[in-house]
Amino acid sequence: MNDGLALCKIHHAAYDQNMLGVTPDDEVRIAFRLLEEIDGPMLKHGLQEMHGRPLSVPRRTADHPDRDHLAWRYERFDAAARATTA
Repeated sequence: MNDGLALCKIHHAAYDQNMLGVTPDDEVRIAFRLLEEIDGPMLKHGLQEMHGRPLSVPRRTADHPDRDHLAWRYERFDAAARATTA
């Protein structure tokens, strides 16, 4: 299933590892465990500062990420985040 996200290698890896999630409403979320880390400017500016920001989407609605897949994938991100804080 393709979500339609165009991510760089770093952000895609974070997405695959449930460190970065995207809500069905196109909001970027960063896992709490990653928000607590202190590891230099790439982590701070490249990931942590994205938390809560809206995803940049193309102008054409037809080119937007698939909301159903984002919802499905965000459920997994959220479950993984809850499992690591429990």
